[in-house]
Amino acid sequence: MTRPSDATPRMTLPRALLSEALRLARSPLTAVHLVCGLAAGLACGEYFSVTRWDPALGADAYAQFLGALMPLMSAIVCGLAVDEERAAGRLANLTAVPSRGRAVAAKLLALAALGAGALAVALGVFGAVLAVAGRLPLGPAPLAAAWAGIVLGSLPLYALELGAALRLGRNAAIGAGAAGMLLAFFSVGGLAHGLMTGELTGALATPLSWVPPAWC
Repeated sequence: MTRPSDATPRMTLPRALLSEALRLARSPLTAVHLVCGLAAGLACGEYFSVTRWDPALGADAYAQFLGALMPLMSAIVCGLAVDEERAAGRLANLTAVPSRGRAVAAKLLALAALGAGALAVALGVFGAVLAVAGRLPLGPAPLAAAWAGIVLGSLPLYALELGAALRLGRNAAIGAGAAGMLLAFFSVGGLAHGLMTGELTGALATPLSWVPPAWC
């Protein structure tokens, strides 16, 4: 005789990821990420295409700006995503399933992928605007490297903020993300440090460089 549990499909990570992808396709978070990426790329690209700043330092400042925002952005996204789960079923889809570790991991990877997509749009549109204006002398490679660095550096942030949102709630996660954003800005000498000094901010090393919010 077959037990009912034997007929129930096991939750694997690929299945959990597919479930998260289907949810995100219907979530307003996807549209918000796309709009934010487009708006940032267009606004900053237009500015640095006409300003007198060195375009290489302008691209550095833009990448710094995006990276420093990631602690707060990841906190907001994780907080809203957990709120959606609470409203849908009191976190039953994450914490009340046998394979809760896989469910939470899938949520983490899906949100991080959404952030990576928004960053790709933001940097891609920025680079395209500068290229059209003839102000992208170094080509797309530095922007691609910046994207990879920000994405890898933000993975620990998504993990920390998702855990904070699950245990302490959305407001606590966002508060921690706001503090992380300030630490990220201080870690490179402040916003537009590279523009003012002529130094590439990624080459700097400070004691704050060991703090996760500064890894982007």
